[in-house]
Amino acid sequence: MAAYINRTIGFGDSLVASRNPLIDEQISSPLQVFGQAKKQINNIFVDIQDYVTDASERMIDVNKICPDVIVENELKSILDYRSKVKGICEVLTRDHMKVAFFGRTSNGKSTVVNAMLGEKVLPSGIGHTTNCFLQVEGSQTGDAYLVTEGSNEKQNVESVTHLAHALNYEKQLNEKELVHVYWPKDKCSLLRDDVALVDSPGVDVTPHLDDWIDAHCIDADVFVLVANAESTLMVTEKNFFHKVSTKLSKPNIFILNNRWDASANEPEFLDQVRKQHMERATDFLVKELKVCTPEEAVSRIFFISAKEVLQARVKERNGQALNSGALAEGFSARYMEFEEFERRFEECISKSAIKTKFLNHSQQGKQLVKEMYKIMETIYNRSQEQTHSKMCQKKEFQEKLNFTEQQLICITNQMKMKIHQMVDDVEDKVSKALNDEIRRLSVLVDEFNLPFHPETLVLNVYKKELHSHVESGLGSNLRAKLSTALAMNIDQSQREMIDKMSTLLPEDKRNINVTNPKREPFEVLYRLHCDNLCGDFHEQLEFKFSWGLSKLITRVSSLANWSHNQSRVLISPSHNPSTSAVDGSFSGFDNSLAVEQNLSMISRVVAASVGTQGTVGGLVLAGFMLKTVGWRLIVAAGAVYGVLYLYERLSWTTKAKEREFKRQYVDHATAKLRLIVDLTSANCSHQVQQELSTTFARLCQLVDESATNLNDEMKNLDRELNMLTKSTEIAKILRNKADLLKVELKQFDDTFLCVKN
Repeated sequence: MAAYINRTIGFGDSLVASRNPLIDEQISSPLQVFGQAKKQINNIFVDIQDYVTDASERMIDVNKICPDVIVENELKSILDYRSKVKGICEVLTRDHMKVAFFGRTSNGKSTVVNAMLGEKVLPSGIGHTTNCFLQVEGSQTGDAYLVTEGSNEKQNVESVTHLAHALNYEKQLNEKELVHVYWPKDKCSLLRDDVALVDSPGVDVTPHLDDWIDAHCIDADVFVLVANAESTLMVTEKNFFHKVSTKLSKPNIFILNNRWDASANEPEFLDQVRKQHMERATDFLVKELKVCTPEEAVSRIFFISAKEVLQARVKERNGQALNSGALAEGFSARYMEFEEFERRFEECISKSAIKTKFLNHSQQGKQLVKEMYKIMETIYNRSQEQTHSKMCQKKEFQEKLNFTEQQLICITNQMKMKIHQMVDDVEDKVSKALNDEIRRLSVLVDEFNLPFHPETLVLNVYKKELHSHVESGLGSNLRAKLSTALAMNIDQSQREMIDKMSTLLPEDKRNINVTNPKREPFEVLYRLHCDNLCGDFHEQLEFKFSWGLSKLITRVSSLANWSHNQSRVLISPSHNPSTSAVDGSFSGFDNSLAVEQNLSMISRVVAASVGTQGTVGGLVLAGFMLKTVGWRLIVAAGAVYGVLYLYERLSWTTKAKEREFKRQYVDHATAKLRLIVDLTSANCSHQVQQELSTTFARLCQLVDESATNLNDEMKNLDRELNMLTKSTEIAKILRNKADLLKVELKQFDDTFLCVKN
């Protein structure tokens, strides 16, 4: 039993392992995609094999200790999967990309293969050369050798000429047999990337085309038709591929017009011949076989000289210049076209081979993993022994409920204090800001530019609009000063509430927005009601001369009072006149007393004159002034006085009345607004308090709902408590492993097969 538990724990640790070779390795060529795909799916099936083996051993142990948990058919299915996965793994290790070369006798099929290998490996020459099928593969050992069909004996690779050459009358093989030629991988990148090149006899030497196709073409990923550029496509070549297309759905076919170097002898017809071959080959692929579109056909037809390429690569390997293998003018273009063919060929074969080789295996793997998942899920659902886990869960819920209640009390006290502090702060800020705006009220009133007229009806409209302007301006200025800061403070306080309370909510409810998403952002409303507040304002727009007699008396009286106060300061006990040092100052003091007496006398006389009625008062004043200052000064003063009166009277325009009206309005509105400063600040703070309290109440409601849900879940746990054994843990681990393997297979499909599940 202990060993059984240890294996279970060890198997669970392996769940964290995962792989993606495409992340660890950079792919530099299309052929390497196939290699990476093969490596990844091999690794996946190794995991599946290990998983099925491990699952079968564990289910045998579980069946011994808990016979009622596993049904006999389920255990038998798991054991059967072991042999099935083993067979798939063996097939995957042998899978490779396969390309078959076909064409008429002596068109250069073997030469094309040799050119791609970079050496003369297969027999080639004039006439019918290749007598059987030759499959060139990469050697696992790094040695060159061949193996004939039905034999495991390794023969010298040079004997391929003896076995496969059609001119060898002692040949031992017929055209349907296959010879495996193993060539060192380090000599050819194609072989290094799991590509198998199959050379064939000419399609015009045997009537057994159907046997050829069934024996060697069904599993080919790409077909290469090697044609002779000196002639045209023949019926025998077309018939062969017509038969291939009936057995395979849209085979991938490339057409190589070999011996294109012969076109150098007739350069004047080169373009016309190329166009003719291109049109006939395109019609063959598009209209007859219907295996591709006209656009795709352009990338499937090439004009090459395989012999030139082979010679050039052999010479290059021997240290000679690449162009030394040229047979005719235009070698570079033909060589580049051959390289373009290889590139297109690599892209096509890799893409095709991945689907043909691995799609079926991937589907089988997913089906197998799906069945394993269902079995483990069924075993897990049958198990009734989760007592310990359910009790722990119930205890956790109880602790969480107690913690929620305690924290709710603590957070509530904190938030109450926070709201109280913020309300006081808002009240203080609003009060200061409103007082500042009241002091600047004259600026706001001066900005009001509605046309002014002292007529009563127009003036009533003017006052109404002025009330609205002042209320709007004060509100706008208060919002500009306070709204942003208040909104930020309120939002910060709400976020603090949410952050604190969210710790008391379940994970799935922590992102719920407790505020109303349809409501506008919170903004304090400043209700001033200037129209009601200043409704009792009455303007005084009658002309009043600023130097009138009543105002002069007031000014002279104030000046006399000021002088009297100054003199009393000078004769206070702190000034001791006994010392001779201050005798001079008293002379000046006597003069000031004289001036004071004169001002006092003048003020009394003026007051008396104003208080008398009729001419007598005026005569008394005139006589007094004449006796005191002289008639010339009186005349001059009267003239200046008249000019001032005339100037002010002429200046008393509508504009001056507007200024006087605004001054009176500012004085009146200032006094009224100061009366509502406390009321307005208290109203704003109440709005903030209501907003924060509402948010906190919603949060408390969510916490209460969460606590109620916890109580309901604990009641459910009481009903669901059942006995569990270690078999449940094992079934769960195996189920999760099956899910992980399913993810790996899906990742493989998404990466290499682009299969939508």
